[in-house]
Amino acid sequence: MSYKRKKIAPINFLIDLDGVFTDGKFHYSEKGKIFKVFGADDHEAINILKNYMYIHVITADVRGFEISRKRINEDMNLPLDLVGSKERLSWLAERFDLNSTIYMGDGIFDSLIFTKVMYSIAPRNAFIFTKEYADHVTKSNGGERAVAEACLHVLTKFFSFKYSDIVKIGM
Repeated sequence: MSYKRKKIAPINFLIDLDGVFTDGKFHYSEKGKIFKVFGADDHEAINILKNYMYIHVITADVRGFEISRKRINEDMNLPLDLVGSKERLSWLAERFDLNSTIYMGDGIFDSLIFTKVMYSIAPRNAFIFTKEYADHVTKSNGGERAVAEACLHVLTKFFSFKYSDIVKIGM
């Protein structure tokens, strides 16, 4: 049941990592994947939103998992799980009530999840067909404050905050 039919506050915010927190590009050298580009302000906005919702991050990137773990687990103190793109919907449904879950993703299979969750968000540079299924598309690209923008959108849409109130909370 979508938010449009059932007016409840969401409980969970699940975020795909690559292409949402990061620019989604593969940064390789002769040593393999050695870098990921994460956006500014995402951590600050999440710190505000996590007072109102449970936030969980997932990635399908096996090769870059240690980079992701360093940023998400250690730096941001958020849970991170390695979940394949094709298994993601069943994994989410087993662990979360999808009727009270917001999902943010950008990939080719994320549109399947978008049709099952309460509310869906895609960054501006998400896969073209995935954006068609999103309830909201950010003005920012993944890795360029899209997560921060999504957090502020959730606070204003579901928790009746004004942007000026959010800024005061963050100070």
